[in-house]
Amino acid sequence: MGERTETNHSLLERYRDYLHLLARLSVSRRLQGKLDPSDLVQLTLLRAHQSLDQFQGTQDWERAAWLRKVFATTTADEVKRYSRGKRNVKLERSLLTALDETSTRLEHWLATEQSSPSQQALRQEQLVLLAEALAAMPEDQRQAVELHHLGGYSVADVGLQLGRSKAAVAGLLRRGLRGLRQRLDPNGQR
Repeated sequence: MGERTETNHSLLERYRDYLHLLARLSVSRRLQGKLDPSDLVQLTLLRAHQSLDQFQGTQDWERAAWLRKVFATTTADEVKRYSRGKRNVKLERSLLTALDETSTRLEHWLATEQSSPSQQALRQEQLVLLAEALAAMPEDQRQAVELHHLGGYSVADVGLQLGRSKAAVAGLLRRGLRGLRQRLDPNGQR
């Protein structure tokens, strides 16, 4: 029993960086003052662990999709809590839309033309590896890469968000992508 719990914990823990990435990209700047991405991830993993018996899948991509749903529910519940118990359907929908858009952007960033089950599983594995690589980057480079390449912001808008010049952002992006490539493919076999 204890070994199975440890295995389940390890399986869920593997998605921590992925959930952090989703939290950073889907929770608007306006809400980040109230909703800490780390707290959302911790609550999501706790809820997922408590409801593992509800998970019906066997594949990693199914687990990731299930965790995205748990994350969306957790985020909506936390928004409701900060709204003094009042349900804000419009805000919940915008969070779910943002989460769907974030997931879609991430998948498109890694997408191939075909979408067979094995390719979906490979893409999901790549998303987890991407999230882990992003988490290991220096903070300013990570933010620049996430905002520009995953968030769709222009270099100028990234500069405004980070309080940096366009040239500084371009440098962060260049160094960040170089580091990301090295982390994702340390042997340089692309």
